[in-house]
Amino acid sequence: MHIPSLKDQVSPDEWQLRCDLAACYRLVALYGWSDLVFTHISAKLPDVVTGGEHQFLINPYGLMFDEITASSLIKVDMQCQTLQDTPFPVNPAGFVIHSAVHEARPEVQCVLHTHTRAGVAVSAQKGGVLPISQQSTFVLASLAYHGYEGVAFRDDEKPRLQADMGQANFLVLRNHGLLTVGRSIADAFLSMYTFESACQIQVSAQAGGELVQVNPAIVSGVAQAMRVQTGGLGGAFVWPSLLRKVARSSPGFDA
Repeated sequence: MHIPSLKDQVSPDEWQLRCDLAACYRLVALYGWSDLVFTHISAKLPDVVTGGEHQFLINPYGLMFDEITASSLIKVDMQCQTLQDTPFPVNPAGFVIHSAVHEARPEVQCVLHTHTRAGVAVSAQKGGVLPISQQSTFVLASLAYHGYEGVAFRDDEKPRLQADMGQANFLVLRNHGLLTVGRSIADAFLSMYTFESACQIQVSAQAGGELVQVNPAIVSGVAQAMRVQTGGLGGAFVWPSLLRKVARSSPGFDA
């Protein structure tokens, strides 16, 4: 499928964001977190590009995540109306969740949402994420839960989701999946890597014997450290190596 390049039609800032977001979609596919075409990753365009308006990049509905390129990503507004010429539709249903988070958390650049088997499994457990791994302690330091209200296409769910999430960076959508946010695409991706790992470890551990939980004082200490830390989980440090991985395993994302 040939999609004309937008590189010379958008600002350098927008093009860099497009490349990073396309790489993030490819990474989600590489790590097996995609659900065919039914989840989203959104990235807010910087104010220097939009003049202060809330505009976002999101996937064209119908493309698999390993097909997405920088030029195929679609620019939308807060109502998920397209702001560019594109042959592709946009799925408005999932954007209700993304627009709610972006509206309540203006400091967030990226919202990443998945429907993985381990993530949905833990979201359906009454106890939620358990403090049984080092990965889980990072998640528990900034975790919230939102109850299931059906397929997310009704705007009246937004205030409840926003209230439930608060200032958390990890959100369990009950009976639905996982969501992370980040000040950059890199931070949102690395947070999801940690979140998904914690869920996979938990489901695997529950198939064995009695679980040993991390001392609550240690969990509290991680929470305090995360509150004063300014660099997230180190996404910027890991991101260059992830971009090299995408270039090797799924070339063409930056077209």
